[in-house]
Amino acid sequence: MSDTFDKVKAVIVDVLKVDEKEVKEGTRFVEDLKADSMDQFFLIDGFCEKFDININDEDARNIKTVSDAVTYIDGHKK
Repeated sequence: MSDTFDKVKAVIVDVLKVDEKEVKEGTRFVEDLKADSMDQFFLIDGFCEKFDININDEDARNIKTVSDAVTYIDGHKK
């Protein structure tokens, strides 16, 4: 697993208060982790803060899985 995945996972566990065993690369935020719209906002905010990046609203709407988040972050890290 990548360093990015581990950091994304830490944000997810912290924001959604889920067991880290539930967070895998294919895990979907809404369907699998029951994230609502506010949870999704806080996840994106957490990713921005943790990785010192900006995620615009359109891109944020396309981040639906843990893998989507890792791929996006790896492509936009400074």
